[in-house]
Amino acid sequence: MAQITRTRSPRPDVRGKRPDAIFLNRELSWLAFNHRVLEQVRSERHPLLERVRFLSIVSSNLDEFFEIRVAGLMQQMDSGVTEAGADGLAPEAQLDGIHERVTALVAEQYRCWHELLLPALADEGIEFRTAKDLNPAELKWVQSYFRNQVYPVLTPLALDQSHPFPQLGNKTLNIIVSLDNPTTPEVERHVAILPVPRILPRLVEIPPAKTGGPSHTIFLSEIIKICAGQLFPGYRLNAAHAFRVTRNSDLYIDEEESENLLKKIEDELRNLRRGAAVRLEIEDGVHPDLFELLCENLSVSKNYVYRINGPVNLLRLQALADVERPDLKFAAFTPVNTTPLAEPARIFDTLRVQDVLLHHPYDSFQPVVDFVEQAARDPQVFAIKQTFYRTSGDSPLVRALIEASHNGKQVTALVELKARFDEANNIQWAKQLEEAGVHVVYGLVGHKTHCKLCLVVRREGRRMRHYAHLGTGNYNPRTARFYTDLSYFTSRTGITGDVAHLFNSLTGFGRTPAFRHLLVAPYNLHRRIGELIAREKRNAAAGKPARIIVKMNALVDRATIESLYAASQAGVKIDLIVRGVCCLVPGIKGLSENIRVRSIVGRFLEHARAMYFENAGGEPLILAGSADWMPRNFFRRIEVVFPIEDPALRRWMMRDFFAPELRDNANAHALRADGTYQPVKRRAGQPSFSVQNHLMAAANRRATA
Repeated sequence: MAQITRTRSPRPDVRGKRPDAIFLNRELSWLAFNHRVLEQVRSERHPLLERVRFLSIVSSNLDEFFEIRVAGLMQQMDSGVTEAGADGLAPEAQLDGIHERVTALVAEQYRCWHELLLPALADEGIEFRTAKDLNPAELKWVQSYFRNQVYPVLTPLALDQSHPFPQLGNKTLNIIVSLDNPTTPEVERHVAILPVPRILPRLVEIPPAKTGGPSHTIFLSEIIKICAGQLFPGYRLNAAHAFRVTRNSDLYIDEEESENLLKKIEDELRNLRRGAAVRLEIEDGVHPDLFELLCENLSVSKNYVYRINGPVNLLRLQALADVERPDLKFAAFTPVNTTPLAEPARIFDTLRVQDVLLHHPYDSFQPVVDFVEQAARDPQVFAIKQTFYRTSGDSPLVRALIEASHNGKQVTALVELKARFDEANNIQWAKQLEEAGVHVVYGLVGHKTHCKLCLVVRREGRRMRHYAHLGTGNYNPRTARFYTDLSYFTSRTGITGDVAHLFNSLTGFGRTPAFRHLLVAPYNLHRRIGELIAREKRNAAAGKPARIIVKMNALVDRATIESLYAASQAGVKIDLIVRGVCCLVPGIKGLSENIRVRSIVGRFLEHARAMYFENAGGEPLILAGSADWMPRNFFRRIEVVFPIEDPALRRWMMRDFFAPELRDNANAHALRADGTYQPVKRRAGQPSFSVQNHLMAAANRRATA
């Protein structure tokens, strides 16, 4: 395996400044990001059902946060870790801060639901019913629906001496009920749990009483609470409350000790449902005895319990956001395919003479699919090599590789089995590819393969020519419609040679591979980023122009942050466009006053990673790639950052990529020194500008030109 050295950053002058004043906590910064997502729910600029979708995204984000980040902190606590991080917070203090902020965030979620969305939905004819709202006809229908559709698949689980507390699955919906025997004078308080199968729809439409009348929607949990007594004949139903437990969902795999990584991961996936509880969500108003019973049997502290004022798991509102009401959604946008690669049959002819850069989702992802499909069918193509971190459920790229193998080509797929929450999907793809004769490998021990690469080897005359696709996003046609990413196609020998060298290192052995054009983690990426920042610092100190612009999803690495602080102190103007977590503190006098940080949250998920270094005395250096600036990306993943070398594409990056991002005053928030984010203020008379709307309009103009 490669020998990895960590870059020693130039230390900024931080005399008199506390660690917690110059580094923001990662977890609290992430919660600040999720709060920015919640702000989209409030925004009346967005159509109503899109606001509902944003509310469901907040819930989905919180699920993953608890499954991974909170679970990790709890493990540190259990292991006796008391050491503080760069921000000055030990695990216990972080968990306290998380609990305080999540409690407020969840309360705000449900205020948005009750006070903003429910009334607005009702105005649009989308009304929700609870038990107290049902008229006699609706109640009769609900009871019939329960008997015919729900009752047959429910299994009540009594809790007593002969019935131990059940093993409840991660994030499954459950109903806890309290029962009494009406024939006995004393109150017995029998308790049972109803695990609700995932197969049942969580939103149920109550048909209108007469043709053409309004229909109403009710949550499945509400139906079960109303009708739960039917499952316990002879008993009186006292109360029923929905709840959900979230469990530690990180995989624990020692790759050095695992002879068969594929089988080991399959075993671990089956064990996830038995992970330790890290959060309990339960409807407000539950009896204290039931509450104590759940906490005790789930072994969950009250600090990780969240009482819910409304339906448990607002992620299920995604189904509502998908209903056919185009008047309540964003105007339809179709990615355009007007690039030089629009003719699939000429892809290799085009790339032989020029590089091509696509910006998804404004540019269609189809040329990426065409690139692999053409390679699969072209008789002059001898080999295809591709990485997969995440892909879609019915991936045309995987089908193309299978077709290529059937056509006798040498096909290699590097599948990352440990792509979080996509492990099961990737295992299935790996098996299908292997069955088709594709060489499937799983990368370096101890490192996730996160880079996005495809290499095609084609015979042209007497020579073999390489063609490559390098991207910032996954090979997933579905997410490419709502993630913003860059796709770069090239046949430049320097870049394609490095790509071939990297594939050989990943599938074979390469202790210290050297790369001339690519920045590759864990080999040279961290060091080169530090060197590039230091070069801008030297230029600024010498009175030369110095500028850094970086767009990424997260900035966490301490050494890199310290390098940016040192550059700022030397006078380098730095703009950071960081969608999510940012541990750097901007605007501190004498330290980071030359650094601005903004976050853009809008219709599309900002996902591209790109960098600009002024490089006074030479051509500006423009890079893009798969890596955020985090320790895991620098040292524990295979990442690739590539240069944009074509002059026309470099001009496009400055004019149509970086510049509009820095102009956004509609969806952008600026990070302040206290860790809070504020909407970017517009000057008096300045019009609203959304980078995403601007790029969609530009794409539509290209399509009609």
